[in-house]
Amino acid sequence: MRFKELLAALEEVQPPEHDVEIGAPVTERMQDVQPGGVFVARAGANFDGHALIGEAVARGAAAVIGERPAGAVACPVPYAVVPDGRAILGRLAEVYHGYPARHLVVIGVTGTDGKTTTVSLIHHILRAAGLRAGMISTLSAVLGERELDTGLHVTTPTAPEIQGYLAEMVDAGLTHCVLEATSHGLAQGRVDGVDFDVAVLTNVRHEHLDYHGTWEAYREAKSRLFHRLASSVRKPGQAKVAVINADDPSAGYFSAISADDVLTYGIERPDAAFNATRVVFGPGGTRFDLGETAIVSPLIGLYNVSNVLAAAAAASAVGVPPAAIAAGVAALPQIAGRMERIDEGQDFLAVVDFAHTPNALEQVLTTARMLIAPGRRVICVVGSAGQRDRAKRRMMAESAARLADMTILTAEDPRTESLDAILAEMAEGSRAMGGIEGQTFFRVPDRGEALYRAVRMAGPGDIILACGKGHEQSMCFGAIEYPWDDREALRAALRGAPLRTLPTATV
Repeated sequence: MRFKELLAALEEVQPPEHDVEIGAPVTERMQDVQPGGVFVARAGANFDGHALIGEAVARGAAAVIGERPAGAVACPVPYAVVPDGRAILGRLAEVYHGYPARHLVVIGVTGTDGKTTTVSLIHHILRAAGLRAGMISTLSAVLGERELDTGLHVTTPTAPEIQGYLAEMVDAGLTHCVLEATSHGLAQGRVDGVDFDVAVLTNVRHEHLDYHGTWEAYREAKSRLFHRLASSVRKPGQAKVAVINADDPSAGYFSAISADDVLTYGIERPDAAFNATRVVFGPGGTRFDLGETAIVSPLIGLYNVSNVLAAAAAASAVGVPPAAIAAGVAALPQIAGRMERIDEGQDFLAVVDFAHTPNALEQVLTTARMLIAPGRRVICVVGSAGQRDRAKRRMMAESAARLADMTILTAEDPRTESLDAILAEMAEGSRAMGGIEGQTFFRVPDRGEALYRAVRMAGPGDIILACGKGHEQSMCFGAIEYPWDDREALRAALRGAPLRTLPTATV
């Protein structure tokens, strides 16, 4: 399409005098600029993207959109000015790719904990129902025959990436998409241009207050997914449906947002439309009744019953019958880094889980108790990230002190903060709950050494929980992402050869 045709999707944008053919996607990232594409220059908090215009043109950008007046930048290709470059990315990408979300039934999932598991559950249920469904989560994107990783750390892909993925799904003949929407992704407009049909809330708990500032602002960011239902294009035969966790304190807030229908689910609320009864936990999974349908899930823990209910309600909202819901839940494979068992022939359980919020850690530790015999111990290896929600550090340590028998405090992406200082804050949280350093909790800065220490502590029938990293493939020290996989590190520890996080684990 022509550059002016692309700009026509924006309101009150003065097109440049000269036009040009656009033959590649829109992007704000220099590494993604392609010949014939459009580069969006933004004046960010730490760097001004307008300084990269020359490099973008050298890479082949056919046009540039920026926030500074045309006379203030040197740009040899057609240049248009917008008030906020980030705000228009999703809409431009949507237009360039031919409005792909309008050709798909799109289910969005947001919440503090359980998003990735719920997305995976919905995806498998849709496929069990015979629907051609794709998925975009913080683990991967399933685009038909192609599957790819979506990043080192948990996040929603950029708006241009999402629109490209959706377009690939349409080209592959898919009819449905399940999309994980983080609070950062919603606040930063990464799902702008996506026409949602079903919005799912897992829960709202303490998290990301370093970014959002207040709990209310964090909740409001989550609510943007639900507000998008009313502004999204309607598709034939598909209502706009909100799926709400009735057990969550914010249920009323989200239920009040306009939608054609509101489906509730819950464990504690028997009046919820989707409610689990006769719940039975076993070493290999969970069984419960959903109405007249027996559900057998490979997932363990009461919080995963809630995730299954959320997925069932979302699938029902797009017409999936109960039998297909049960089949999809039963067929769910192991989700990477979610209560993932690591077996090297040891006589105790070793599990890796992504629990990186106080609520998630509490749920995982509670579930761990169900997996061991009375008198056996739960040994928890846990950290808290640097340059993130600082209040969470004490809360994580307090949860571990209350629910684990032994806790090892260690590194989890300290970034540019002092790891020793982070661990000192966590140690205070442990002591506040009665923990005794050297007896019930320990500080081991190197994460590989911490896992090895946990293995050496464990006796027959105990359980080790490595929490906080899950599926992630790197750990950040300073500004550098170093290769790291908790699952491989735990395997190495079980084999007696611990992996080291870094030659020096403190910053």
